[in-house]
Amino acid sequence: MIRVVVVDDEALVRFGLELIFRGTADIDVVATTTGALAVREVGLRGPDVVLLDIRTPGVDALTVVRQLRAMPRPPAVAMLTTAGSGENVAAALRCGAAGFFLKDTEPQHLAQYIRTLASGGVVLSRDVTRSAADDYLDTAARSAASAGVARLTKREREVLVLLAEGLSNLAIGVRMHLSRGTIKDHVSTVLAKLGVGNRVQAALIAQRAGLLRRPGA
Repeated sequence: MIRVVVVDDEALVRFGLELIFRGTADIDVVATTTGALAVREVGLRGPDVVLLDIRTPGVDALTVVRQLRAMPRPPAVAMLTTAGSGENVAAALRCGAAGFFLKDTEPQHLAQYIRTLASGGVVLSRDVTRSAADDYLDTAARSAASAGVARLTKREREVLVLLAEGLSNLAIGVRMHLSRGTIKDHVSTVLAKLGVGNRVQAALIAQRAGLLRRPGA
């Protein structure tokens, strides 16, 4: 069972998300709370995934992300956002967030997003990816990343695409009929060629480069 905490200062948003997940057999919303109480509730509940509103009145959401990621058993944190907040999204990713998606995301996609986050994948809404990538990466880094993409082999590019679509190493291995260890080696090579330190950065670069083959949320 995947344990989830929803953090949003709007009661209607909290209720709506809890209601959506109530119909899934493998996801349990163990708490809904406001930004001010987020760290305490997460500490008490020990969730696998936290959905955190990027705008929490009276509380710095970025500080909350840092505190959650510094816990002994840190949950995966995904930011709930609205269109046009790329700068805040980029800052949240730097603080350790595993992804972000819009509050008006289609409900049928949400359960799979939670499963992706719980398995170590990333969830990045393509509606705000380009602005977030531009804020996340400076000009030199974007240039280096573009050169890195060009150096990827066909197999490495396929790994990058699947990584950017949110698949874990295990899931990528199943898709490509390769061992988990082999995929781990490919991911390490991809990150090195792109000059980035984590999967979120790689996924942003892949999306910005137009490598994804299917529409995202």
